[in-house]
Amino acid sequence: MKLHELERNIGAKQERRRVGRGMGSGLGKTSGRGEKGQKARSGVSIKATFEGGQLPLYRRLPKRGFSNSDFKIKYATINLSDLNRFEEGTVVTPELLKECGLLKNQLNGVKVLGDGEIEKKLTVKVHKFSKTAIEKLEKSGSKIEVI
Repeated sequence: MKLHELERNIGAKQERRRVGRGMGSGLGKTSGRGEKGQKARSGVSIKATFEGGQLPLYRRLPKRGFSNSDFKIKYATINLSDLNRFEEGTVVTPELLKECGLLKNQLNGVKVLGDGEIEKKLTVKVHKFSKTAIEKLEKSGSKIEVI
C-alpha cells in the first residue's frame, strides 16, 4: 500500500446538500420546505408545546398540589480534602473560604462534606457538617463549631 493508492471508504464522504438550485437536485424552487405556511419561512422556531394557537395541554389541565422547592435551604458545599490548603491551627470560616476562592457564593450557608482526608488540625466554623466529615475531623483532632 502506498500513499497515492489510498482511497476513502465508500460512503465516508457525502456531498453537501445544495438547496435552491435547479438542474435535477430535487431541492430547487422551495428548497424542500413545501409551499407557504409558517414552516416555509426563514427563521422559524416553533416550540414543542405550541398547538397552533389552540390553548395548550399544559394550560388546559388543572394544577394541583404544592411544591416546597422555592423554600428549600441550599448549602454551598466544600470537601474535607479542600481544607488541606490551610496551615495548621487556622480558623476556617465561610468568609475565609470565599476569600481563598473555594466558594463562589454562600447560598444559605456552607456545608462540609466528608470526601477526602484531612491531615491538619483546624478549627472549622460553618453552618453544617456531614456525619463522615464530623468523624474525620474529630479523628484528625480538629475542632468543629456550628454557626
